[in-house]
Amino acid sequence: MTGLRRQRACILSVLALAFSEGVVAAQQSSETLTVSSRCMTCHNNLRSEHGEDVSIGSAWSASMMANSARDPYWQSSVQRETLDHPSASAAIQSECAACHMPLQRAADKAAGRDTAIFPILPPDSHSAGADGVSCTVCHQALTQGLGTPDSYNGNLVFALPGQQASTLFGPYPPTAPATNIHKAATHLATEQSDTLRQAGLCGSCHTLYTTVLDSAGKPAGRLPEQMVYLEWLHSDYHDKQTCQQCHMPAVSEPAPVATLGSPAHEDVRLHSFTGANFLMQEMLNTHHDELAVAATPDDLRAASVETRTFLGSQAARVTVRTVEFASGQLAFAVTVENLTGHKLPTAFPSRRAWLHVTVTDGAGRTIFESGKLNADGSIVGNLNDADPTRFSPHYSTITAPDQVEIFEPILGDSEGHVTTALLTATQYLKDNRILPAGFDKQTASADIAVHGKAETDAAFIGGSATTRYQAPTGSAAGPFRITADLLYQPVGFRWARNLAPYKANETQRFVSYFDQAAARSAEQLAHAETDAK
Repeated sequence: MTGLRRQRACILSVLALAFSEGVVAAQQSSETLTVSSRCMTCHNNLRSEHGEDVSIGSAWSASMMANSARDPYWQSSVQRETLDHPSASAAIQSECAACHMPLQRAADKAAGRDTAIFPILPPDSHSAGADGVSCTVCHQALTQGLGTPDSYNGNLVFALPGQQASTLFGPYPPTAPATNIHKAATHLATEQSDTLRQAGLCGSCHTLYTTVLDSAGKPAGRLPEQMVYLEWLHSDYHDKQTCQQCHMPAVSEPAPVATLGSPAHEDVRLHSFTGANFLMQEMLNTHHDELAVAATPDDLRAASVETRTFLGSQAARVTVRTVEFASGQLAFAVTVENLTGHKLPTAFPSRRAWLHVTVTDGAGRTIFESGKLNADGSIVGNLNDADPTRFSPHYSTITAPDQVEIFEPILGDSEGHVTTALLTATQYLKDNRILPAGFDKQTASADIAVHGKAETDAAFIGGSATTRYQAPTGSAAGPFRITADLLYQPVGFRWARNLAPYKANETQRFVSYFDQAAARSAEQLAHAETDAK
C-alpha cells in the first residue's frame, strides 16, 4: 500500500470509528481516557527509511504494558489478597487497578466508584478494562507531581476531555492534518511535551507502597513493595540514562510515528517496553484464547524472544577470579556486576536471581554444584523452596553444595514469619538484590535499604556482589573447570506454589500455568568459566 493510500485509509478508518461508536462513546470519552483501538489505525504498519518495522501498535500489544490487566499472575495475586482480606476486597481491587487497569480505574474514579476487577475478566479486547497501560495513559499524563510521592502508586494526573487541559501530548511538534485526526479520534488537542521522556512518568507506577492490613482488614502499616524509581535515583544512572532510554530501544535511523502526515523523526523509540517478564509473555501466548489476549501469537513470540535476549545481553556480567587450588580444595570468587540502573532483580518481589556454579574434574565429571534448577522451578539447596517458613541467607562464602547464593527479597509479617502475602508483609527479612552502580548502601533510605547479612558484607557493594566458594575436590584430578551462571526467574517457585491452597479460578489456573512452564521459567543473565590446574 502506498503512503497516500495508507493516509486515506487512516482518515476513513478514524472517521468511521469516531461516528460508528455514536453518542455513548462520545460521552464516555469526555470522561475517561481513550482506548487504544482509536490509536492503532494510524500508528501501525510503520517502517523506517530502510525498512525497519517501527509499528507502535503491534509492538505495544505484545508488551506487559498492554497486557497488564490480562496478566494471570497479577490476577491470581489480587484474588489471593481479597480472599485473605474479604472485608477490604473493594479497596484492594481499586488500588491494584490503578496501575494494571488505569483506563477503567480513571473512568470509575471520575464516577466516584471503586473498580471491581473480577466481574470484567476476561476483558473484552476493546474495553477500557483490557487496555492495560495504554497509549493515553502516558500521552495524556500531565507533569503535575511527576517524580514526587504525589504521583506514586499510579497517581498520575491526566488531561481529560472536557477539562481545561484537554491535551494529547507527544514528543514532536504536531502537524496537520494529524491534529484534526487526533481531535476526531480522541476529542483532544495535540501538543509537544517532554513529559514522555521523563523517568518520573515511569516512576508513578514503578514506585509502589502497599497498605498493610490487619486481620480485620484495617490499615496497619505500609510496605515499600516496589521501589524501582527510588533505586534508580540512588544510583549513578539518574544522571546518564532514563527508564525510557533503556526499555524503549532507539530506532537507528529517522522514522515516522504515524501513517498520516508524519515526517521521519530522529530519536524514535520502539514501544516494545522490553523488560524482564518473558515468562508472562510466554504464558499469554500459550493460553492466548483463555486469557482473551489481543496480540498475535507471532508478536508475543517475538516479544518473549526479545525479552530473553535483552536480559541475556544487558542485565549483568559474571567473572570467576582469584582461583587457588591447595590441599584438596578449590577456592575462587564469583563476581556479579549489575549493568542495570536499579536493583537486580527489581520490581515485584517474586523475582529472584541466583548463581549456578559447577566444578568438573579432568574427566568431565561434576564434583561440586551449587544452585541447580529443578524441573519444577525450585532450586536445589534453597531452604524457602523446600520449606515456606524458612529462607536461605545471603552468603559471603559458600562451602557446600546445599548452599546457594540467591539475590532476592524475602518478606516477613509483623511476627517475623516468612510470607508471600503482600498485604500481610510489614518488613524485609532479606534483601540482597544486586545494587546498581553508585548505590551507597550506607546512605540509602529505609525504603530501598539492604537487609540481612548482605548489609555487612564488604564484598556486596554498589554495582557488584562477590561470593567466595570453597569447593572440596577430594581425590579428583584436574585440570578443573569452574562454570558460573547467573540465572533469573520472574516468578520464584515459592511465590507460585503458595497460591495452591486458594481455591479460586485465578489462583488455581496460575499454579497450573506455572507447573506447565516451570522447566523454562528461568533465563541465563550471564555466564563465565575458567580452568584451574
